Amino acid sequence: MSRLLSNFRNTMMLSFALALVIIGGYAHGPQGHGAVFLQAVFRWLHVLFGVLWIGLLYYFNFVQIRVMPQIPAELKPAVSKYIAPEALFWFRWAALLTWLMGVVLAFSRGYLLEAATLGLWQGYTPGVDMQFTFIGTGMWLGTVMFVNVWAFIWPNQKIALGLVEADADAKAKGARLAMLFSRTNVLLSLPMLATMAMNQTIFG
Repeated sequence: MSRLLSNFRNTMMLSFALALVIIGGYAHGPQGHGAVFLQAVFRWLHVLFGVLWIGLLYYFNFVQIRVMPQIPAELKPAVSKYIAPEALFWFRWAALLTWLMGVVLAFSRGYLLEAATLGLWQGYTPGVDMQFTFIGTGMWLGTVMFVNVWAFIWPNQKIALGLVEADADAKAKGARLAMLFSRTNVLLSLPMLATMAMNQTIFG
C-alpha cells in the first residue's frame, strides 16, 4: 500500500477507478443512465475541477503570496522555478475545465439562458425566477474569475516568473498585477461559492 501511495500517478489512477465504480453504481439507480445521470456526472466533474481550481487559488493567497517575502533570497528560486509554474499549470487548466463544465451542466439542465440573463429571459417573476438570478450571479462571478486567470493572472505570472523575457521592473509589475487579480478572485470566490452551494440546496 505504501508503494502505491508513494506514486502520485498511481494514487490518482486508483482514486479515479474507484470513483468510476461508484458512478457506475449510480447508473443502476432509480434514474437509470439517462439525462439525470449525465447531469450528475457533469456536476461531479464541475465540482472536481472547481475544488482543484479554488484550492490552488487559496494556496497561492493563503500561503505562497504571504510567505514569499519571508523566504531567504537564495531559496526563492525553488518556488519560482519549480513549484509556482507547476501549480499555475493545474490552476489555469482547472479554471477552464470548471467554467466549461459549469456551462455544460447549466445547458444540460435547461437553464443556461435564464442564468446568463439573471432570470430576465422571457420575463422575470419575483419569487419564482430568483433561482436563476442567484445561480446566474454565481456563474457570472465564476466567468469573471476564469477570465482573470487566463487574461491577467497567467500572462503576468509568466513575466514575474521569468518564463518570458523581461527586465526587473517588468517582473515586479507583473508580480503585482498577478497578485491583485488573484486577490480579486479570492474576493469574488466566497459569494460565488455561496450561490453555487445554496442554490442547489434551496432550489434543487
